[in-house]
Amino acid sequence: MNTTLPRILGAAAFVITVAGCASGNKAPANTAFDFGPLGAPVSAPLGAPSTQAAQAPMAAIVVMDATGSPAFENERMVYRLNYDDPLQARTYAYARWAANPLLLVTQRLKSRLAQAGIKVLSATDSNTNVPVLRLEIDDFSHAFASAAQSEGVVVLRASVFNSHTLLDQKTFSRATPAPSADAPGGARALAASTDGAAADITAWLAGIDTRKR
Repeated sequence: MNTTLPRILGAAAFVITVAGCASGNKAPANTAFDFGPLGAPVSAPLGAPSTQAAQAPMAAIVVMDATGSPAFENERMVYRLNYDDPLQARTYAYARWAANPLLLVTQRLKSRLAQAGIKVLSATDSNTNVPVLRLEIDDFSHAFASAAQSEGVVVLRASVFNSHTLLDQKTFSRATPAPSADAPGGARALAASTDGAAADITAWLAGIDTRKR
């Protein structure tokens, strides 16, 4: 018996369901999502240095706009069926982000850093003695392990410079289970993963020696 055809048909049916779910009661057509209110600070994972344990948070930092794949330069919401074809990036038909993920992640990180007591500056209002944080988004997608199980995956590569000297670089990854297998569930999971990654970056920054080397 050919087992490939049922698997393909099942995956195709799921794609149709996911792509069209935004037109139902859970997400009306053309629904736009963002990360919602800032809320209370998110804890870094166990084992990560806290701002209190390492040293006081740095006084100020320049946060550059995040960069990443062209797929993140628009408002489309990306999801992947990892159990069927993880190499194919799909987008929801009737749901989108209120702004592109590069902008959403940049603004959220700035807000979380400011919440932690760090003065967040732009490239135009700083001097050469202020460290610079550059951020690259490697992944920002709603990933399905099965038709019913999914998570919001965020992978960020952060680099801190003093003038043109690289002080440190680290990749941060967060995956939060989605409360539902649709666009609203993916949006909530990605918002939570972004907040988690911001907490990780905040804790990491506290341990960096920002003096010139």
